[in-house]
Amino acid sequence: MPFLRPVLFLVFLFTISFGSLAQQNRKTESGNPVFPGWYADPEGTIFGKKYWIYPTYSAPYNQQVFFDAFSSPDLVNWTKHSRILDSTAIKWAKRAMWAPAIVEKSGKYFLFFGANDVHEGEIGGIGVAVADNPAGPFRDYLGKPLVGQIHNGAQPIDQFVFKDKDNQYYLIYGGWGHCNIARLKNDFTGFLPFPDGTTFREITPKNYVEGPIMFVRKGVYYFMWSEGGWTGPDYSVAYATSTSPFGPFERVGKILQQDPQVARGAGHHSVIQIPGTDEWYIIYHRRPLTETDGNHRETCIDRMYFDEKGAIKPVKITVEGVKARPLH
Repeated sequence: MPFLRPVLFLVFLFTISFGSLAQQNRKTESGNPVFPGWYADPEGTIFGKKYWIYPTYSAPYNQQVFFDAFSSPDLVNWTKHSRILDSTAIKWAKRAMWAPAIVEKSGKYFLFFGANDVHEGEIGGIGVAVADNPAGPFRDYLGKPLVGQIHNGAQPIDQFVFKDKDNQYYLIYGGWGHCNIARLKNDFTGFLPFPDGTTFREITPKNYVEGPIMFVRKGVYYFMWSEGGWTGPDYSVAYATSTSPFGPFERVGKILQQDPQVARGAGHHSVIQIPGTDEWYIIYHRRPLTETDGNHRETCIDRMYFDEKGAIKPVKITVEGVKARPLH
């Protein structure tokens, strides 16, 4: 019908215009923060063809009683998975649940976390939860803390699970300026003593405060941690290297810190390596320049590079974040 031609033409123009606008507005960079809300201590990992981030819900300790998770196919578009674990599932956890670490083993997902901000003689410490899906729901695995006492002066917080080249898993953790490493049992129900009979071995490097992680690149063990005060502008990340997960670790220097033009207090991080490549990303939290509340922290991602000698180059913290990087 002739009168339909103008209408169809207008529909055609609208479709072309809308498509062009969508193309122009298509997000090609993550931006920082990568998702809204106050979140800190992010654990980044890859499960299958998706990136995952497990952060602390950054709030006063009595409100900090649950975890959200975030997943993405490309580091740019993130989906929130609310309350994958909360204190109702962990009967001994009452407050201050933070700094989750997660591993997949034999089709199960094990989430390690700190709870209760424990001191000597108090109930709490590092716990383990388990789920059949990385988005939960998670349930208490042990019914009690995995680490509930103070060993070598290290508060049982800021846990990281490291899988070595021989498939042995280690728990690396510690606050109050001390860091321990312990050898996990195969089922994560406890620890295997070292040959000398000890269970918790201290590997604390100079200036260590908290937030340890470890990875291996080209046969070298990289041990990273946070130093400075978590509410202050001096919060930052430094690293050391060794030929063994037990050290000795000599501090090399800082690689992540505030930029007075971008954000303050950049620290407590994790790293992601794209499988089969030498492409690395650092996931960390920082405080916006407009914020003074210690809990107002946001999760960000930037690229991390190495020089020809294997040293980690100082990370430039950005507002732009990273470009889309789908997993293949």
